[in-house]
Amino acid sequence: MATIVRIDDEVIGTDDFVRVLKLTGQFEGLVEQQVRDRLTVIAAKKLGMRISADEIQARADQFRRVRGLHRAADMNRYLDAFAISLDEFEAFVTDTLYQEKMLAQICSDEAIETYFKLNSPKFDCVEVSHIVLESEGQAREVMSIVADDPSCFAEMAREHSIADTREQGGVIGKVLRGSLKTEIEAKVFNAQAGDLIGPFASPDGSFYEIFSVTAKYPAALDPEVASEVRRLLCEQWLAARAQEHIIDAH
Repeated sequence: MATIVRIDDEVIGTDDFVRVLKLTGQFEGLVEQQVRDRLTVIAAKKLGMRISADEIQARADQFRRVRGLHRAADMNRYLDAFAISLDEFEAFVTDTLYQEKMLAQICSDEAIETYFKLNSPKFDCVEVSHIVLESEGQAREVMSIVADDPSCFAEMAREHSIADTREQGGVIGKVLRGSLKTEIEAKVFNAQAGDLIGPFASPDGSFYEIFSVTAKYPAALDPEVASEVRRLLCEQWLAARAQEHIIDAH
């Protein structure tokens, strides 16, 4: 077991470190990210992508600048502190560049535009606010008050909602399809701006939720949607790559 840190005579080693990561629920996420990174590098190499010495040097220089390692001796001490060799550092930099190049190809502007055109309905967006109440009777009473005076929705949210959005007057903001429960989403996206919807009961009946649709936005390839498309493209691509390999986590 390699030592990570020593406190007097007590050693914290790699086994201890991994055990804590597992018990705190962080291990699976780190392993998943490692697998994703490795699949991306493997795919890039399989496609014949190349990383030049100049690219590696430029990224290594950037790494040092960010960490204030301006002299070669500073960099060597930095790596020595983590027991990392120069070859291992170069491999890390190279893999990072492979990942960036591969993902840039997967999520090119053309790929994003094509995906959006084929799936534009899922990027319709609505702007909503909500009020969460403890009983159905209370929810219906609040709905009745708001129906008579829509301008009081925010005030009612601040006074009666038990959600953490109460201080913002119940504002949730813009949501895409897939962001709400199926039953709620169907009604919200079929509503018109200004409509009041609900109340919707939680599965255990412990609270009831009212929604106000404040605006509707047809699908548009804005920066926010482009970011979501990029994420979806990456997820689909990685899922496909995972099927090509035997992945055995321990």
